[in-house]
Amino acid sequence: MLKNNKWLALALSGVLAVSVAGCGNSENESGAGATGTNKEDKKVKIVFLTPGDGAAKAINPGDRVIAEINNKLGIDLEVKLVPENGFEKINVAMATGDLPDIVTINYPSPSLNQWISEGLLVPLNDYLPVMPTVKEKLEKQLSWTAVNGKYYGYPFIEERSNTTVAYRADWLETLGLKVPQTLDELYTVLKEIATKDPDKNGKADTYGLTGTKSTGFNGSFHFVLYGYGLPHGDWVLDSTGKVAPIFEHPAFKQGVQYLRKLWEEKLIDPEFLLNDTQQREQKFFQSKVGFMGTPLFRHVNRLETSLQKVNPQGKLGFMAPPAGPDGKRGMASAPKGGLFTAVTKNSKDPQKAAKLIEFMLSKEGRSLLELGIEGVHYTKAGDKITYNEEERAKDGFATNGWSHPLAWGSVVWPLTENYLPQTEPQADRAKQSVDIATKNLVPNLLNVTTAEEVEMGSVLGELLNQYYLDMIVGKKEVDAGLAELSKKWRDQGGNKVLEAVNKAYLAQQKK
Repeated sequence: MLKNNKWLALALSGVLAVSVAGCGNSENESGAGATGTNKEDKKVKIVFLTPGDGAAKAINPGDRVIAEINNKLGIDLEVKLVPENGFEKINVAMATGDLPDIVTINYPSPSLNQWISEGLLVPLNDYLPVMPTVKEKLEKQLSWTAVNGKYYGYPFIEERSNTTVAYRADWLETLGLKVPQTLDELYTVLKEIATKDPDKNGKADTYGLTGTKSTGFNGSFHFVLYGYGLPHGDWVLDSTGKVAPIFEHPAFKQGVQYLRKLWEEKLIDPEFLLNDTQQREQKFFQSKVGFMGTPLFRHVNRLETSLQKVNPQGKLGFMAPPAGPDGKRGMASAPKGGLFTAVTKNSKDPQKAAKLIEFMLSKEGRSLLELGIEGVHYTKAGDKITYNEEERAKDGFATNGWSHPLAWGSVVWPLTENYLPQTEPQADRAKQSVDIATKNLVPNLLNVTTAEEVEMGSVLGELLNQYYLDMIVGKKEVDAGLAELSKKWRDQGGNKVLEAVNKAYLAQQKK
């Protein structure tokens, strides 16, 4: 338990000053808003600790959106933001025992499991009557997230996707090639790109496909595995009907063999294992590669604009993942995890804390956080919205019609609602990319993540990732690598995980 972790007590004096007390500087802190003018009018203080959105601005004192929330809910809201994905800082802050009223953490996670077991979170069941939006989502879509019948928070799990295959459309035009619809056609196109000098610089310096160093476990090459018929993104069933790891399905081997062929023929960027997201994109912009799996949606215009800064004639194309021999296709697995926003046991008024979570998800709340206050931050004539950028900047709104710092990263992302401001230059194409990506989400076999998966997931995932990549780049032979992986994976905790997921699968079948 956290209270027994001696190492954590030693670390708190150094780290907590950054993660909590330092929020007013490097990590944004706001105590803005009306608090009443007399003792009878005093509002309940609500402290909200969340990672928020990395692209968001700071929340400053006097923020009018926070003040509007305070007035509507009868609270005095203080938002403490740590950097996006800064969950370790949230863990440290929670470990002090000086808990916020509301907290957002990654889901599923060992920390969340521990908080629930230690009684640090308040079940929302008793407050669902004042949380109609949350109640509907939990009971209709997320009932499987309950722990012994209790909802310990709102689990935000994205149901849409923005990841699909992007390509240099100008290169295909130059080479007289059609957009590939199958893996066989993709191989032909990648071969042409690697050998026919699509950028016309007279050098043999182009590659067909690139990825990142995280391309492995559920990465950007997985569309090949799904094309060969991998049926699920998490687990598969073996010949006896028991749950087995995905790398033991025949499609996994066929997909690795296809990728190995691309590697051997120098159709894959030889440096893909060194790439992070920015480096992968730069190779696309700088005419080094023709295809990449990538998030699109609000990135469509950014990617094409960045490409055209380097290559004025450059064109961004995007497509559904190519189909395999049997016509099957897929790009990414449907997520089973995301964020989790909960009320803690230290909340001074759990019902008002619960109402804040509800407000952030409600239609009224979304409008306020996305657009601001009508007549102040924007005006509306029919369906046309005019953004008052000068006033929006005073309250931390992002530029070009984007939203308030509290809008994203706790209970929702723009993708969830297909949200784009009316200023978005390529909104139609952005939404088209989401339609393509979402249509090609691959379902999971299980709708839950077991505690054993949470405990062992990092170790087993890294093992799978390493063998997967080693087989692609020729460090291990495919058959021998898969056999070795199966044994090591089980010996390093896979057997324990399989026992748990098989029980979960049987329980799911009985419902």
